[in-house]
Amino acid sequence: MHTRARRHSLASRSRAVVALGLLTGAIACAPIGVKLPGGGNDAEERLRIDAIRRAEVWRPTNVASLDLERGPDVPGRFAPSATVTCTYVDKKMSGRSPKFTCVLPPKDEVKVKYGRTNGEVYAEVAATRLLWALGFGADAMYPVRVVCRGCPGDLRKEAKVTGRQVMFDPAAIERKMKGTELEWNDTVGWKWSELDLEDPATAPTQRARRDALKLLAALLQHTDSKTPQQRLLCLDEPAAKKPATCARPFMMINDLGLTFGHSNLFNRNSQGSANFEKWTEEPVWRKPEKCEANLAGSLTSTLKNPVISEPGRKFLADLLVQLTDKQLTDLFKVARMPARARAADQPEGDSVREWVTAFKAKRDEVVNQRCPDGP
Repeated sequence: MHTRARRHSLASRSRAVVALGLLTGAIACAPIGVKLPGGGNDAEERLRIDAIRRAEVWRPTNVASLDLERGPDVPGRFAPSATVTCTYVDKKMSGRSPKFTCVLPPKDEVKVKYGRTNGEVYAEVAATRLLWALGFGADAMYPVRVVCRGCPGDLRKEAKVTGRQVMFDPAAIERKMKGTELEWNDTVGWKWSELDLEDPATAPTQRARRDALKLLAALLQHTDSKTPQQRLLCLDEPAAKKPATCARPFMMINDLGLTFGHSNLFNRNSQGSANFEKWTEEPVWRKPEKCEANLAGSLTSTLKNPVISEPGRKFLADLLVQLTDKQLTDLFKVARMPARARAADQPEGDSVREWVTAFKAKRDEVVNQRCPDGP
């Protein structure tokens, strides 16, 4: 583990704050990606707030029994390092990381992230599988090789071209978490500050789970927490058509690509995504005596240095200790973290064992801490 002396002083980092205003408007239950027109009113905004108050962020899992190498067993899953052949689709993609849209037969459209030096290809596989195992919500990311038909020339420079075959290795394909997305007006998602909106009937339990999610985000150094990076889902089956009838709203994280590095002002991939040196330099706690977690945030963050309750700390600790050494080994192996270190010429982190050791040290920081409101 690196000494903390080489860290930039957290106190010396100035962070510009972007006011991310919440647009009020009509809520509706709609298929993922569909925005609904129409003006909003106070009554409809109250419905949205009510859904957030009632929303869960965690579902119980049998942590120690889950196969982190295989990953979530959802429709359309891929085996680790499977070769997937698809046809390129010319479609504008959001975000700055290298990605493109591709279609698998017959009409299965997927998002592909790619690039040897793109930390998101590695970090998002590890982060999403970790959240899945612990019971928190995230999309599923599968590490694959992609043979792309019809890929344009500007993408080929990142690919291995053999004759007419264009292969991206490493790559990762995303599968969305099951659920119907709640949207309102032109705003999609939720801010982390809205986790503090609680249902009085379930507040103590709910607060512990939400604080645990905040602490996990800090442990991972989840730097890009702008509103669209989170989704508010309805888990009802069949999906509710109106939010007032959604019995099971659920708050999940939509994008975990900038993790396992260190939170930075401009969300730089090289620093914020799968950077072993930067990640190991960052402590879990900024002010242990106050249980203030260490997450400096970025220009787009809606979560910064959260204060964690003792029930929240203990809730996450009790989940983390259930992870076995084999699971942690599988986690960093399937995410190909050592390959990222070598591709980016990072001085360390070129073995799975190093990543496992670093993770266990951070887990110990969570387990051994006691918060002021605890016993």
